[in-house]
Amino acid sequence: MSASSGSIEDEIRRLIVELRLLENTAENLQLRLNLVNANLTELNLASMSLEGIEKKDSNHIFVPIGGGSYIKAVLEETDKVVYGVGAGIAIEKTIKEAKEDIANRIAELNKARAALEQQLNQVLTSIRERQARLQELTSRLKRQG
Repeated sequence: MSASSGSIEDEIRRLIVELRLLENTAENLQLRLNLVNANLTELNLASMSLEGIEKKDSNHIFVPIGGGSYIKAVLEETDKVVYGVGAGIAIEKTIKEAKEDIANRIAELNKARAALEQQLNQVLTSIRERQARLQELTSRLKRQG
């Protein structure tokens, strides 16, 4: 084994370790992105529901009970809503206040999603670069062998 092939093997080992770390980072970023997207979906649904309640002439609504099933219900009070603010805490707010809070949370989550997507793209670019370098080094090592 020449000194050159030894340094190539060292770089290959280093690249493999870096790739594993980058792949773990990419998986973690993707999980966080999935959580942000799930929260955005939930908040957008809440926002649309509040819009519908606010504009509705009738107090009759369909309430989801799971499994794609709904039950018809009558709203007793349509000017207030119990709104979750996090950590299992909910407070009563007007529909207008709840809509504003939800819009602010949606904006914050959209910023977080954009930042996560940017980080994920940078990590994926680094992965592709290291994979290409790894392929180049293994080809070179095979030619030397």
